[in-house]
Amino acid sequence: MPQLSPLNWIFLFILFWTAVIVVSIMIWWSSKIYFTTQTSKKIVKKENKWNW
Repeated sequence: MPQLSPLNWIFLFILFWTAVIVVSIMIWWSSKIYFTTQTSKKIVKKENKWNW
């Protein structure tokens, strides 16, 4: 094991778990299924009053 200061070990620990959490959130976000009903789509279209 390399001789690192305790501050560097803490930084590596935080960096590792941040990367694990970010990757798991990205996997969850990409596999998320969007449930929309036909009535919600109609409500969104009715609320849009702009012609552009």
